[in-house]
Amino acid sequence: MKALAATAALLLAPAALAQDVAGRFDYYILSLSWSPSWCRAEGDAEDAAQCDAGRRIGFVVHGLWPQYERGWPEDCRTGARDPSRRETRAMADVMGSGGLAWYQWKKHGRCSGLPARDYFALTRKAAGAIAIPEPLRRLDRDVTLPAQVVEAAFIEANPALTRDGITVTCRDRALQEVRICLTRELEPRACGVDARRDCSGSFLTPAPR
Repeated sequence: MKALAATAALLLAPAALAQDVAGRFDYYILSLSWSPSWCRAEGDAEDAAQCDAGRRIGFVVHGLWPQYERGWPEDCRTGARDPSRRETRAMADVMGSGGLAWYQWKKHGRCSGLPARDYFALTRKAAGAIAIPEPLRRLDRDVTLPAQVVEAAFIEANPALTRDGITVTCRDRALQEVRICLTRELEPRACGVDARRDCSGSFLTPAPR
């Protein structure tokens, strides 16, 4: 009877408690946030440095997220030390701010099983391997686009990508993120079925300032 009760307890325990172990995941999502949309929605009100006029910042790295084939781990326990303020500030050039780098380490980086320094280096490497489409790099006016056009532009600039390996998201009918699925070795791959849904219809893509 005790054995039966113990088995039942294990079966009924939340899956996350059993799954969210540092280093145990299937692939990564590199999430690229469209800074002009974030600035309009939140950053301007916060007086965020990445939103300063004249900087013309387009995409910044939101994060490099370990994923399961369905779902994802977060807030994993790890023996790796947390990054110093200097290490998080050093990521501001690709992530917009040291504060975001710290938050992403806490929520996602700890689940990578890597030391903070290596996780940030991998994030930088992943971002550097993806070419931003020239039309988006040079965008000088607000435009309205469907997700398929943004996807196609990324695939043209990065021929190894496929439709199933990239997802475009929006929020409040504005471009939010482009999410690219990568193997643990940072090679393009198909996203899990729960990470493939694009934003429907068209959305505003505000120009960098």
